[in-house]
Amino acid sequence: MTVARIRLTLNQLEETLLITLWAKALDSKFAIPMLGDTRSAEIADRIDYDFATLKIKDSLTYETALRSKKLDDAVRAFTAAHPDAVVLDLGCGLDPRMDRCQPTAGIDWYDVDFPDVVALRPEFLPEPSHLVGADVTTADWLAGIPRDRPAMIVAEGLIPFLPGDAFQVLARTLTTHFGTGEIALNGYTRFAAWAMKYHPTIKALGITAAAGFDDPREPETWGAGLTLVDEDFLTRATEVDDWPQPLRGLTRAMAHSTALSRQGARILRYRF
Repeated sequence: MTVARIRLTLNQLEETLLITLWAKALDSKFAIPMLGDTRSAEIADRIDYDFATLKIKDSLTYETALRSKKLDDAVRAFTAAHPDAVVLDLGCGLDPRMDRCQPTAGIDWYDVDFPDVVALRPEFLPEPSHLVGADVTTADWLAGIPRDRPAMIVAEGLIPFLPGDAFQVLARTLTTHFGTGEIALNGYTRFAAWAMKYHPTIKALGITAAAGFDDPREPETWGAGLTLVDEDFLTRATEVDDWPQPLRGLTRAMAHSTALSRQGARILRYRF
């Protein structure tokens, strides 16, 4: 029986969720996938959308899948150490991270995104997570989320699309609400965030990305009580050995330079 495909009604910013969804779907079909997220492929198959218009190259596919794997690893490590934790997936889109991480029963998982995006999740992802439909740059969206438990906060692909100093404000809001925890994100330098607007995939959606920071210790100065735990350059990840040539060689060449590696994908983890 043919299942009817669903056409999504999203604005340009919300439509960026399709970039990560499709990249993970493409990765799942590689001979040696980085993430192996077949669930994303199943979701993409149910959406009435011409994903070819996103012009996603293999380099973006590998990078997106590997950064998600690293963020998943951070979530698993934190929840293993804190079996009563709260997990917040900020800008979750239609990402099945909860399905990949398989949290234990004591974990409360919150998927957070714009209301129109969160409203789609029950159709594609009926997992028992708590859904929070909100603009995270506004006030009071954390009301109702437990504040007396350790918090693991994930922000994948979120920072470049926040205006001005919104992420600094958000960091202070989060660390004020929760007493202790960790924030894990994929960091963008100012140049990398600025250059995103020229990327074919971002240009296809008409999005202008702007926010980023160079020094991984800069967030320690934001008054949010953050301490850098780790800066993980994906150029130096062992998984790159499984990337095809010439992408593998170019990535390994970048790995010799910290400055160049920072312009690529990096996973940053902060404790508070």
